[in-house]
Amino acid sequence: MRKHALSQRSELVATLARYKREFLMVGLLSLVTNLLALTPSLYMLQVFDRVMASRSELTLIAVSLITLFLFVMMGLAEWLRSMLLVRLGLRLDEAFGHRVFDASFEARLNRGERNPARAFADLTNLRQFITSNGVIALFDLPWLPIYLTVLFLMHPWLGGLSLFGALALGAMGWLTERYTAQGVEQIQEASTQADQFMQSKLRNAELIESMGMLGHLRLRWLTRHRQYLLLSGNTLRATQYIKSLTKFLRYSMQSLVLGVGALLVIDGSMSPWVIIVGNMILARALAPVDLAIATWRGFVSARASFHRLEALLAAHPEGTEGTFHVAPHGNVALVNLSARAPGRDEPILKNLSLAIPAGEVIGIVGPSGSGKSTLARVLMGIWPEVQGEIMLDGETLSSWSREKLGPHVGYLPQDVQLFDGSIAENIARFGKIDSPQVIRAAQQAGVHEMIQRFPMGYNTPAGPGGSYLSGGQRQRIGLARAIYGEPALIVLDEPNSNLDEAGENALRTTIQQLKAQGKTVVLITHRLGVLNTTDKIMELRQGTVHWYGPREDFAQRAVASTQLSATAN
Repeated sequence: MRKHALSQRSELVATLARYKREFLMVGLLSLVTNLLALTPSLYMLQVFDRVMASRSELTLIAVSLITLFLFVMMGLAEWLRSMLLVRLGLRLDEAFGHRVFDASFEARLNRGERNPARAFADLTNLRQFITSNGVIALFDLPWLPIYLTVLFLMHPWLGGLSLFGALALGAMGWLTERYTAQGVEQIQEASTQADQFMQSKLRNAELIESMGMLGHLRLRWLTRHRQYLLLSGNTLRATQYIKSLTKFLRYSMQSLVLGVGALLVIDGSMSPWVIIVGNMILARALAPVDLAIATWRGFVSARASFHRLEALLAAHPEGTEGTFHVAPHGNVALVNLSARAPGRDEPILKNLSLAIPAGEVIGIVGPSGSGKSTLARVLMGIWPEVQGEIMLDGETLSSWSREKLGPHVGYLPQDVQLFDGSIAENIARFGKIDSPQVIRAAQQAGVHEMIQRFPMGYNTPAGPGGSYLSGGQRQRIGLARAIYGEPALIVLDEPNSNLDEAGENALRTTIQQLKAQGKTVVLITHRLGVLNTTDKIMELRQGTVHWYGPREDFAQRAVASTQLSATAN
């Protein structure tokens, strides 16, 4: 039964459980801190009972030195507790940083997360809460009964009033949870939506400015921002109201205890100085409750972050190393393959079955929306919803780990994106730069001379998203990246969409060289001039194979179709 319970633990909970020794140490330090927090009260009692009664200066000095030593111990215990919590927060970040990075990346790849950066904000939020006063309040709260017991021992009335005050403040905490918990999560969601909308528009600032769209987009952003302000204002008003009521209750209880103590002194049931000591103990008893209410918003936010991270990690578990594979030759097969877009019932690709022998160059053509780019992503194993099998040298693509498969495949997407780094780093896929291989890939892609004309050559920065380069330059450098390391399978999606005549001639030469090297190339294009480098051509229409055969037959079919059209006219 216990094994079953442990197996049901989430990855996040299981990792936190590994630090139970550290949490126990925090609890022990909290014990020391809370016991030593009684020092001022005990010191006052000793001054009144011993020093003032005996009028001994030596006793006063001894009691004061002992008290000073206890204060040093209390400060040391609090410092060690804080440092241990900081260490715990950092170790949690170190333990989950790579997992959150991989899981959020996979969630974005699978179209399951619109804002993957939120996962990192959640991890930061959780780490900051662990190092905050909120956690300290949670460790101090269990000592509330001990303080109340001391007050009961001093006098039942003092204990009863203190218990009533603690319950009243606990009710304030419950109200805080009820009226602000949902609001805090809604505020976070509204803030995320507004920020995401703004960031997406900043990436297209030139288009927005050139076409005068700023005013219209500003109105849409203001709608989201005002929703965030409305939710934030409502929650803050409720929080401040409860905070003010809490402060009123705390001050009233301390004053009430003084008043009741005065009545007990008049009645002869207590010594005068016990009133002050009792009030100090009450203040210490209610301090963690007050602190918990003050930091409740952070607790609610951290709890929401915890649940989101828990769900993210559960949905995207840590990948395995995959089955051992020898380097593939590039034999590709699709078996009854269908692909759907998330949220759509109608498949984009429908029951495709296709075999591509190693070393062949296959051209894929078809009208827009026929599924060509989807097929490219399927061949790379990066399309989220796929039925059927994608085989590489007789092994399913899913049996490969992405880290092991990556060097054996090359991909040039239709929307070419370079990353913030040098041209050499981009071509080398941000791994260890093998200069001869980088130059060889650039030469084969026909961009070596172009790169050498840059001021810093291969060390020239590409800029965020390759923004320092033109569309044609990005596409040709992306081609060099795709063929870097001589991969067995290369998928090129509209590789000539931004190329001039010289660039297209260089592309033809590159494909011919890849063919001579025995590489499998899948070429998707609308511009038919580059198809003379292919062995076979497949025409897609509405997600199905409309025609598939040798390039020569496709050319004869196209000529016959043209003649038939001319005759009809």
